[in-house]
Amino acid sequence: MSLPHDILSLAARDARGLAIDAIAACKSGHLGLPLGCAEIGAVLFGTALRYNPKEPRWLNRDRFVLSAGHGSMFLYSWLHLAGFEVSLEEVKNFRQLGSITPGHPEFGETPGVEATTGPLGQGVANAVGLAISGKMSEARFNTPEHRIFDHKVVCLAGDGCLQEGVASEACSLAGHLQLDNLILIYDSNNVTLDAMALFTQSEDTIARYKAYGWDVQEVDGQNMEEFLRAYDKAKSGHGKPHLIVAKTLIGKGIPEVAGTSKAHGEGGVKFADAAREGIGLPAEKFHVSAEVREFFARHAKDLEAECADWHKRFDAWREANKDLSHELDESVEKDYPDLLKCIPDYPADAPDIATRKAGSDVLQHVAKAMPLVISGSADLHGSTLNYIQDGGDFDARNHAGRNIRFGIREHGMAGIMNGIAYDGIFHASGATFLVFSDYCRGSIRIAALSHLPVVYIFTHDSVGVGEDGPTHQPVESVAALRAIPNLDVIRPADPAETAGAFAAAFDRKDGPTLLALSRQVAPTLRQIPEEDARLGTLRGGYIARRETAPLALILLATGSELHLAMEAAEKLGPSVRVVSLPCFERFERQTDAYREEVLPAACDRRISIEAGVTQPWFRYVGLRGKAIGIDRFGLSAPGGTVMKQLGISVDSLLQAGQAMLAAR
Repeated sequence: MSLPHDILSLAARDARGLAIDAIAACKSGHLGLPLGCAEIGAVLFGTALRYNPKEPRWLNRDRFVLSAGHGSMFLYSWLHLAGFEVSLEEVKNFRQLGSITPGHPEFGETPGVEATTGPLGQGVANAVGLAISGKMSEARFNTPEHRIFDHKVVCLAGDGCLQEGVASEACSLAGHLQLDNLILIYDSNNVTLDAMALFTQSEDTIARYKAYGWDVQEVDGQNMEEFLRAYDKAKSGHGKPHLIVAKTLIGKGIPEVAGTSKAHGEGGVKFADAAREGIGLPAEKFHVSAEVREFFARHAKDLEAECADWHKRFDAWREANKDLSHELDESVEKDYPDLLKCIPDYPADAPDIATRKAGSDVLQHVAKAMPLVISGSADLHGSTLNYIQDGGDFDARNHAGRNIRFGIREHGMAGIMNGIAYDGIFHASGATFLVFSDYCRGSIRIAALSHLPVVYIFTHDSVGVGEDGPTHQPVESVAALRAIPNLDVIRPADPAETAGAFAAAFDRKDGPTLLALSRQVAPTLRQIPEEDARLGTLRGGYIARRETAPLALILLATGSELHLAMEAAEKLGPSVRVVSLPCFERFERQTDAYREEVLPAACDRRISIEAGVTQPWFRYVGLRGKAIGIDRFGLSAPGGTVMKQLGISVDSLLQAGQAMLAAR
């Protein structure tokens, strides 16, 4: 493609000016990347990327992710110039309360922002997920007559992103999967925040990425013609993802700090006026030249016409492929079926099973009802049991597969799942052992912050893991995960609650859900009507056993400990109620009246039991109540032995309950 060099050079100058002025105005931000990568931005938004500023979520747009999210003024400047609904006033309100130009890009806040970035490396993993979603979309929806998906995923990252382990995990998998729709631009400026990069790295990045199975080019990132040639070559795609190592001068335009670590943040602001004059800007702040405005207005018209042509092809595809069209619409619009109606009741004569096995059975029904649900595992399908039967593996030869083998890359898996969810076409789920949620936590937090409907199917949820010992017994994990805002943590007790848990998880539209499932067999609680258990789980909590005498004591439990509470209640007498609370977060979203019905304030004699730390339970048992749990690490012994040794037993409940009833 040809390059309008003069006007793009002017656009790069104006973008530098917007970044300088916005960061100077709020006295906060990161100048280095917006100044150093201005020419890259000019080529991407002025020539190379396919997008439509009037339709930011156009299905076949190129996806651009700024992994180095601290350089957010780079993205805001170019979105403004390109014609997205990011006004000059919003650029001026950079990092201010209520603006759509927050300190780091946030998904859903700003048109054109594809992912929430800032924690370094996350955007790289997200881009891999977006690329996987793109390949899946091509395989599932393109036909010989109509090619409706052929977009690229472009990610701009810096040294910090590539140093973070999550990026390494994701890039290793991307090479293995041969994701040739992925282009990673490495802003290689030899600087990190604290010091020059040589203080912390001496690796050969080019050799590393070639070893991953990537194609690699190295260019002068501030030579637009050279960068565009490299981009065109990368875009051609021939079986490998592509890394463009773009050598840049951090903070270009502010000679006093350019090329040093002082350019990373706002260190160059005190030289702003001289810098603006030096790069040829007028005295007027937040200046954009008329020529640049006119160029991007024309470019937007061309892009809109390209989008309109695509819509014609898309309409023809719809007419010829009504079932596929309906499938795509349902998923994009999150118009999900009533999953509880799709999951049959657990047979009354079936044997007791672990909730991970119940989850495996339920997942098959969910996957049939929702054909764009995908599943994956961190090398643990045989243990987590979340493989979609007859779904096939997604790999370099089969992009239609519904199961992703992530390998032993938990953080990469979670970041990739976020990328799939950002794309909004496929419904991502993935699995590992619950204790390894710590490896995923950074990505889980971003999923919750970004309201992504990701589903985590995490098994081996307690000291019931047994012989693997305390390293694999997640006594604190559920409590730690419950602390993340907007993350639903569901710990079901038996097959009926597991059905409700999966229905809740895959129906949720405004955030992620984590299912904590047992390795050990748990009794099926047939004394609880199945419909009560399913619907009660959807509500987060319900009365599992209702008292038949004046209420004197409430036992609360989750997961594999619910059967202990049910057994203890029978022995403690008719005045004892049992409440199952599989999901605190969903329970808290119920009406005050419902929560009062389940946990009446008048009854403050309450005992909880859960095979984990007790801290979260005091909100429900109160000062007069008692929480039975495990406020220490576990033991290496058979699971039942560990439970008994650490006090997770009917005897513990009876002892506490009898004492509390006697004290009335």
